[in-house]
Amino acid sequence: MTLFQISCKNMKAKPLSTTLNLILFATGIFIISFLLLIKNQFEDHIEKNIAGVNLVVGAKGSPLQLILSTLYHVDYPTGNIPLSDAEKLKHNPLVKRTIPMALGDNFQGYRIVGTNHDYAGLYGGELQKGKLWEKDFDVTIGSKVARDAGLNLGDHFVGVHGFMANGTDKHMEFKYTVTGIFKETGSILDQLILTNIGSVWKIHRHHHHHEGEGHDHLREAQEGEYHEGEVHGYYNAGELDEHHHEEADTTREITSLLVFYRNPMGAVSLPRMINKNTNMQAASPVVEMNRLYALLGIGIHSANLIAYIIILISGFSIFISLFNSMKERKYELALLRVLGGGKTKLFAIVVLEGLFIAILGFFVGFVLSRIGMLFISGYTENNFHYSLNSLVNLKDDLFLFIAALAVGFLSSLLPALKAMKTDISETLSE
Repeated sequence: MTLFQISCKNMKAKPLSTTLNLILFATGIFIISFLLLIKNQFEDHIEKNIAGVNLVVGAKGSPLQLILSTLYHVDYPTGNIPLSDAEKLKHNPLVKRTIPMALGDNFQGYRIVGTNHDYAGLYGGELQKGKLWEKDFDVTIGSKVARDAGLNLGDHFVGVHGFMANGTDKHMEFKYTVTGIFKETGSILDQLILTNIGSVWKIHRHHHHHEGEGHDHLREAQEGEYHEGEVHGYYNAGELDEHHHEEADTTREITSLLVFYRNPMGAVSLPRMINKNTNMQAASPVVEMNRLYALLGIGIHSANLIAYIIILISGFSIFISLFNSMKERKYELALLRVLGGGKTKLFAIVVLEGLFIAILGFFVGFVLSRIGMLFISGYTENNFHYSLNSLVNLKDDLFLFIAALAVGFLSSLLPALKAMKTDISETLSE
């Protein structure tokens, strides 16, 4: 009989104790591995979707809400800002360039974004098919939109007012045409429908005309039906009729403005100037996301601490179990010595039991963490169109595996040393 077989038989002889140790160990590994997967993918999405944007300017409100709605598209906008104010900011000597954004509609839960061609360049957007939008109601769509919505070049669709996928207020008078599809980028671009701002403005001007002037944008956003109001052509705005061109800039609005600094002085003075001297607010993506991550980090660190404590308790439980079993197994160990087993063999038998529990507990926890990620990915995909389906985390998993082996070895070390010191004559004389 091999050492491994002997160790397995010893564990089977104590099923309750072995099961308890396995559950404790697997639980600790599951929590740590699961949180590391979420943390790494969360950080990856944050970095990719910031895309070098220095500042986001929008309506007064929560700066975090402004960042989430503009860069990550997981919240409602804080409101609209006048075109005239955006134009002034665009020509500020501290500003290198700006990218406008107009939000308000969706198609099957995927947001329709009015912007210019520079926006796609932020995420390295390359065309898989077709071309970028050129005129009003042309759209270029992300790879995930094309795949999930079943859209292809030349297809037509209508937008739904607001950001709810199950909304019933469709803009039937205006149909979008797919002119291009982006290659997959792994960024927010995959799940957006891009068009010019002129299209968004025309649709909501028509919607505004039919529903009247007295809408509270923030109230409707909180209720899930964000009303865009008068969003207008800006930069690559498309073909607006003469009446629209003659309309005063003060009546035109966009949702937000992405700002890029010309030099480091912009970061020092521009946000303060905007927040203090205008009716707009400026929010730094890096600052706000670091603040959000710091808040989430407290929970992640706390859960990790609990998981490490569980693993240590599991190790202590393995130690107690093996140490107590030495009294019951001393005759068995003495007989093994009589049959020719050396001290090293006795040491190895006991250590293998600790290592086997640690290895089995690691793999059970590993599998559970991946199953948990699949559930979380399904939830984020259905609600936010974000996929958290990366199940490979070699560096962290290798570290956890080594740590599991260390805990298993250390917890069995003293019982193994005690087994080595088994006195044959004294034990058998009893």
